[in-house]
Amino acid sequence: MSLHIASLNSGSNGNCYYIGNTNEAVLIDAGISCRETAKRMKRQGLDINRVKAIFISHEHADHITGLPRLSKKYQIPVYITPATFHASRIHVEVHLLHHFSPFQPARIGDLTVVSFPKLHDARDPQSFVVSGNGVTVGVFTDIGTPCSNVIQQFARCDAAFLEANYCAGLLAESSYPHHLKQRISGTHGHLSNTQALDLFTQHGGENLSLLILSHLSKNNNRPELVEHLFRQVAHNTTITVASRYHETQVYVVQNNANGKNFSRTQPAGKSTQLSLFL
Repeated sequence: MSLHIASLNSGSNGNCYYIGNTNEAVLIDAGISCRETAKRMKRQGLDINRVKAIFISHEHADHITGLPRLSKKYQIPVYITPATFHASRIHVEVHLLHHFSPFQPARIGDLTVVSFPKLHDARDPQSFVVSGNGVTVGVFTDIGTPCSNVIQQFARCDAAFLEANYCAGLLAESSYPHHLKQRISGTHGHLSNTQALDLFTQHGGENLSLLILSHLSKNNNRPELVEHLFRQVAHNTTITVASRYHETQVYVVQNNANGKNFSRTQPAGKSTQLSLFL
């Protein structure tokens, strides 16, 4: 009873997250090239032919750049809201195009994907929770302010990708123009380290065993800074940081008689168990 999850890339240069079981998987966003997506999955022992759907959160380039080629080459259905599809101006083969509505579950084999609106400066931005085998995994990135949808869905998760985009102090001292600083820190921008930490400490559920900090700014954050910040208050939740340069390991989030835990897998199926019974 488990789900396998990994970040294939996370940052303003491209975002792509893998969530699956032993039979099928979905990608949340496709912001890196088709070639890199396939290469990174192969390095971690993930079969791209297992991917049965790509869900798109919004139309910004770092979330859709690799989508047209990836969908066409591997004939993967694309799930996207009508407004986001119109704003993205991307081409998807008609028979692979599926529109979805917020809060309406989409069944992909034994996986259930539910989208919900969030606050971000895009046409119709969505986040997602993916459930299967008694496990729920959420993808919470590109969020200006944690609205009630984000809070409620985050509380459900056994594992989550959570944006910690910027350190407020580093952003204030950066050379970014004022209007860009305002956009990033605004209610429809990105989550700061402090905002993400508050969401985690105030609303993380008791079964949240793994938190993958995501979409870190290259210029206005530091992986070691945000990792240290979260680990101080993590208790039974394991903290790791997704890279903007390479994929993470595959994490197996399990639901068993003793509670929720996870393990890390190595390529070719090797695994090192890391028990986190809650």
